[in-house]
Amino acid sequence: MEETPEGLATAAATREAAKRKRAELEAHGIIEDQPATKKPTVPAEAISHEVALPEGYNCDLDLQPELFGSVQQPRWTGTMAKKYPFKLDPFQSTSVACLERRESVLVAAHTSAGKTAVAEYAIAMAFRDNQKVIYTSPLKALSNQKFRELSDEFNEDVGLMTGDVSIRPNATCVVMTTEILRSMLYRGSEVLREVAWVIFDEVHYMQDRERGVVWEEAIIFLPKGIRMVFLSATLSNASEFAGWVCHLHQQPCHVVYTDFRPTPLQHYAFPTGGSGLYLIKDEQGNFKNENFSELRHVAFGIKDQDGNADGEKPAGAASARDGHDSGGRGRGRGGRGGRGGRGGRGQGGSTASDDVYKIVKLIKARSFQPVIVFSFNRRECENNALFMKGKDLNFNSQEEEECVETIFSQAMECLKEEDRSLNFIETLLPLLKRGIGVHHSGLLPILKEVIELLFQEQLIKCLFATETFAMGLNMPATTCVFTSMRKWDGESNRWVKSGEYIQMSGRAGRRGKDLRGVCIMMVDESMDAHQCKEIVTGKPSPLLSSFKLSYYTLLNLMRRMENTGQNMEYVIQHSFQQYQFERTLPEKQAEVSKLEEEAAGIALATEEEYMQYQQLKQDIARYETVMLSTIQQPSICLHFLRPGRLVRIREGHLDWGWGIVVSVMRKAVAVNAAIDTEDMGPASAYVLDLLLSCDAASVKAGKPMPMSKDGNAEMHILPVPMTLLSAISTLRINIPNDLRPPEARRATLLTLKELEKRYEHGLPRLDPVEDMRITEPAISSAVQRIEQLEKQLSTNEVFKAERDATRYRAFEKKAALTTQAERLKSSMKESQLVNFRAETKSRSQVLRKLGMIDEEGIVTLKGRAACEIDTADELLTTEMMFNGTFNGLDKHQLVSLVSCLVPGEKSQEQIQLTKQLAEPLSQLQQTARHIAETSQECKLDLDPDEYVESFKPFSMDITYHWSKGSTFGEICGMTDKFEGCVVREMRRLDELLKNLHLAAKVIGDEDLAAKFEESALTIRRDIIFAASLYI
Repeated sequence: MEETPEGLATAAATREAAKRKRAELEAHGIIEDQPATKKPTVPAEAISHEVALPEGYNCDLDLQPELFGSVQQPRWTGTMAKKYPFKLDPFQSTSVACLERRESVLVAAHTSAGKTAVAEYAIAMAFRDNQKVIYTSPLKALSNQKFRELSDEFNEDVGLMTGDVSIRPNATCVVMTTEILRSMLYRGSEVLREVAWVIFDEVHYMQDRERGVVWEEAIIFLPKGIRMVFLSATLSNASEFAGWVCHLHQQPCHVVYTDFRPTPLQHYAFPTGGSGLYLIKDEQGNFKNENFSELRHVAFGIKDQDGNADGEKPAGAASARDGHDSGGRGRGRGGRGGRGGRGGRGQGGSTASDDVYKIVKLIKARSFQPVIVFSFNRRECENNALFMKGKDLNFNSQEEEECVETIFSQAMECLKEEDRSLNFIETLLPLLKRGIGVHHSGLLPILKEVIELLFQEQLIKCLFATETFAMGLNMPATTCVFTSMRKWDGESNRWVKSGEYIQMSGRAGRRGKDLRGVCIMMVDESMDAHQCKEIVTGKPSPLLSSFKLSYYTLLNLMRRMENTGQNMEYVIQHSFQQYQFERTLPEKQAEVSKLEEEAAGIALATEEEYMQYQQLKQDIARYETVMLSTIQQPSICLHFLRPGRLVRIREGHLDWGWGIVVSVMRKAVAVNAAIDTEDMGPASAYVLDLLLSCDAASVKAGKPMPMSKDGNAEMHILPVPMTLLSAISTLRINIPNDLRPPEARRATLLTLKELEKRYEHGLPRLDPVEDMRITEPAISSAVQRIEQLEKQLSTNEVFKAERDATRYRAFEKKAALTTQAERLKSSMKESQLVNFRAETKSRSQVLRKLGMIDEEGIVTLKGRAACEIDTADELLTTEMMFNGTFNGLDKHQLVSLVSCLVPGEKSQEQIQLTKQLAEPLSQLQQTARHIAETSQECKLDLDPDEYVESFKPFSMDITYHWSKGSTFGEICGMTDKFEGCVVREMRRLDELLKNLHLAAKVIGDEDLAAKFEESALTIRRDIIFAASLYI
């Protein structure tokens, strides 16, 4: 990011302009300045405090009880390191007391509860004690925001380190991304020797599938003397996390937890295609079943069995919507189609945007702004905002409009003239002047930042945003709206989890300004009361480990552990996932003992009889297979398969039991059929229509299955290939001519059951030799052997249990208990340690074959170069460095090719590359295939084609043209990606080029290092690298 004096001056001027304009508006009474000190006191019982202690640790040694309290009841009565203009809430006071004891603390509270006050106190302590403190954030944008906030609070002795920028890295307090902290730990940075505190903001990010391992590694490798402050949304397993930190660092870790909301919330539902708001959860947390049932009945015509849905107005419904209902409720049906429930039309022709407009208009009429309208899709987010542009909706006065224009123009001063006139910049200003904004990851960073500043200064009253706005700086609103309760998570279109809803809904209700916050969810007929209640009243999500091995981690750990006596198992053993696994072992062992004891109490048969039963079944099945190959031949069995004949059907492991033949037909074969069914065996050409006993529930679900012992049976006609025929009975029964009535099929089921009761030892079967006249010696031998085995089986206790429903249920229970116990035993052995041992071995073989470690596991020069690559695939990038791929390229081709290594957004565009770009791409793909094939040789599950295709060339063309001097508007016209995504990928590319520059220096190739630096300079310009307004 450009840190030019002009850029920094513009950013500072924009911030000052925002503050100055706000002061002017307040002076004229246009914005009401309500002090933040008007906040309710949290009840003491809403605070939960516990502490994880190392065994034998004396926490109160040398601490005066009257000053520090005790470890179980911390209390600070000394001089505060920081003064606050308000009285601290109990959870904040307790957290401060833990900090003054020099002990780590996890603070888990709702959004906007005031967790930042605890972090600021730890920073103030570091300033007071002349120590350093590190503040980590999950995102660069949040790091920038926090840097500005802390700089204003602590008089500029604050630094910033991200992949884009480094400002005052030696300051007392340094804000950085968690990746930067991990990198410092791997490199053994001297700065860490002076650090007393590390603050992990948004630590629940640790469960992120892609990046969560970064938090885990950083916590594992932090020096023992450093104390930690963890800030998190509410967690259901906070004490477990604290126990892990305590186990790792052998120091106390406190948990201060509160689920109290400073501003209470009311939750409403709005039916899509309809109108009106329905209170579904009140301020006391009570879910209103009757109101939700009325919504479904009135809006969608659905009558719920468990609610009042008869059209009558439920008691209290009017008061539940008091002051918030817009009037008559529409009867628009037809939900919101598409992913996430968007784009559908109601009977009255209303679109999803029409519904959003109704809600926003109602909010403005009732003075419930500012409002954040959450969407889980960036296009939808923009479309909803642009839809408002065509409506008569203005939240701002004339003076506020002028103020917005002044601040916006001041912010755009850092851009070139041609960039200021870009369409998406000019389109946004009219919306902003009306108090309407847009915020999502695809927006230009400078536009996002100016929108954040305007929202903070109350100049944006209606903000259309994605869920990323729900984390970071405290930017609350009075109302939050959810345009859908489904989201695409990269794998499926699922319901919003309760933890996600808690995080986002926490933005509603401004502390000290609103008596209550309002949450409105747009629901369609697919959401029932159970699902709605699960979301709005559910528990917070637990913090789960996302630990995984990457080559970057593996190489850096190998390098770090050289000559230390440690190995990879040290890291795996100390991971949160392994800790969670080991904590469950005693509980699992107790469960196994309980199951085995219960199973032993069911005295049905001995272990030997179980073994004999299984063996006899297997032997009979083997001889039946020999026999059936002949019996299934149409020339032999067709004569016997007349209507009413009883036959037995077995489909793999599924035993359908006895069925009744209705008809037999030969499959029609096309004249020019590519496959002759006769080649697959004569029996495959025939299909039997059979009456089979099916499980009623499976039939209702559309997937008929054999009847279970305890299930409800129904007879249905199913087409069955002759190849599934396993036995033909001597018995035939009369079947009704018309089997369509259920009564007729039920009668045949009763007849079949009576026959099975009559023949205690099984229905009589046609003898292949005597009845079917088969004279082959092998068949005769098989028949005799089956008879002998079946006689043995008939005396087996387990087999007898099959004939007795009561005994069989007991047998099934014992089998289930035994299986469950074995499954638990197996899970106790499948620890992460065992799994990762095999993976570490295979990955180490790959590194050895690629020459990145030697036979003794020592990291080579090539491996040390790979240790510098943390923003892309380290193996492919390093291989390309060493095989000379980059040497033969000019600087424009080089940046274009390297863009393929940067993870980016998907695109629908068709790629057509020139020869000068296609040839380097081909080299990259060949190198990637070599790595994938090497990985397969080392027994890693990696598909070469998928691996090669993961390096997308979507940004090659636009990167090449940007490097050659094209304008931002020109390259945006060449892609379907959001402008902000283009900027983000270019900045990641710049960060990767910095990695490559360092890697080239590690191997001593100064020419290549200079080439990477020169290449980076070709893209490091203009709007893409405009200075942040927070810096």
